[in-house]
Amino acid sequence: MVEYEFREMRFPRDTSRSAVRQALTEAAEYEHWELVRVTLFWGGLRRVTLRRKIIRVRRTA
Repeated sequence: MVEYEFREMRFPRDTSRSAVRQALTEAAEYEHWELVRVTLFWGGLRRVTLRRKIIRVRRTA
């Protein structure tokens, strides 16, 4: 069974799209996060949910 770790990022209304895109690209490229959901709220706040697999190392000996 696959287990995931979740992370939530919030971007205020005045954050540009390019800044959000760059932050999400860096999280995906360097920290191996993948995008699950983007929620845009009435006031302009963006809440982004990211996930990545939890890799369990099993003892072999």
